[in-house]
Amino acid sequence: MKLYAALIGLSLIWGLSFVFIKLMVEPAGVWGTVFLRCLAGVMILLPFLWMKRKSIVRPIPWKSLIIVGIFNAGLPWGLISLSETEINSSTAAVLNALTPICTGLIGYLVFAVSLKGRQWLGIILGFIGIMILMDFNVAQLAGENFIGVGTMVLATICYGFASQYTKKNLREAGVLLITAFSLLVGGVVGGIGMMFTEPIEAAAFLEPSFLISLIGLGCFGSGIAHLLFYYMTTKRSAEFATSVTYLIPVTAMVWGHLLLGDAITKNLIIGLLIIFLGVYLATRKPKRQPDSLLHQRTG
Repeated sequence: MKLYAALIGLSLIWGLSFVFIKLMVEPAGVWGTVFLRCLAGVMILLPFLWMKRKSIVRPIPWKSLIIVGIFNAGLPWGLISLSETEINSSTAAVLNALTPICTGLIGYLVFAVSLKGRQWLGIILGFIGIMILMDFNVAQLAGENFIGVGTMVLATICYGFASQYTKKNLREAGVLLITAFSLLVGGVVGGIGMMFTEPIEAAAFLEPSFLISLIGLGCFGSGIAHLLFYYMTTKRSAEFATSVTYLIPVTAMVWGHLLLGDAITKNLIIGLLIIFLGVYLATRKPKRQPDSLLHQRTG
């Protein structure tokens, strides 16, 4: 029962994160939003990391941690914030559900991971879902119209690369170390981004909605949420924890509708269902076969 409560709680927190990004991105800017959420999140995680310091893998794989921090926090969170300057939080959350599909595609293109026919079908369905969300207006993925749907797709590609890279290079590092360091690197990326764009509006810190968004997005969405994810991974399985992917778009749509008045359109629902089907096909594990029938990929 506790595990399912954690799963639902995590989906509510991460679904609400898209609303918080929408509320923060105007006063804080795209990269200011990244910087603040990473700063707030790492303040939550560092005490836990300090308590677990004796169990940290040695030597610490600094290079791999920096790469994952850039592609799992700094860059995708900037792209998501940029997207939400053009699209609503519900659409951003639905597009974010493409992450498992992009993970499989990046695995095939970059990490030589084999894909089965059903996985290719899942990838195709995922991109059909994108087309439905755009009402088959492919021009939205080109030129100035790229900001919005296109940048959200890029964010999921970043997540996909980071997942595959982590699986290959950081198997022994531990989720807590990876997450805390990702937030540190993400904060640096956000800080550098702010140097070349707009600063955070100082008056924003006097606004209750901004402070609530900062606490919700940083402390809960970037900090406590990862502890819940870590708890479910260790107490049950990684597959159970990542099933939150199916719940986040639904909770985000509900939050967006209730708090921001986002419209829940027919295209949004149909696109979501098709993306879900694609994710299911792309990530479903085949039934276990006898060892003599298993074929392993080598080379």
